[in-house]
Amino acid sequence: PRDFFVSDLICDKVTVMKLIARIAITALALLLVSKLVVGVTLSGLWSAVLAAVILGLLNALVRPILVILSLPITIITLGLFILVINGALFALTASFVDGFVVSNFFAAVLGSIVVSVISTIGNRFV
Repeated sequence: PRDFFVSDLICDKVTVMKLIARIAITALALLLVSKLVVGVTLSGLWSAVLAAVILGLLNALVRPILVILSLPITIITLGLFILVINGALFALTASFVDGFVVSNFFAAVLGSIVVSVISTIGNRFV
C-alpha cells in the first residue's frame, strides 16, 4: 500500500491557487455589485473576501438541498424559482458578514444575478 502523507489531505498547489483566484473574483464581483446595485453595501475588501468565502460555502452546501426541496415549484415556474434561492443565499450571506448589507430582497436577487454573471465570466479564465 501507498504511504500516507499530510499533503494527501491538502489539494495540490494548482488547485489551491485556483480556489484562491475564484474567491478573489467573487470578492471583486461583490465589490462591483456594491457600487452598481442600490441596496447592497460593502464596507471594504476584507468584508468582500469573507462574504465571498461564505457565499461559496453556502452555494456548495446549502444550495443543492434547497434546489432539491424546491424542485416542484422550480418546475412550475420554469426554473425562475432558482433566482429566489440565489437571492435568499445572497441575503443570508449578508446576515453572516459584518460590513455587508442587503437592504431588500429585490437587491439580493439583482445582486446575486450580477455576481453570478461576473463570476462566470471571470472563472472562465482561471
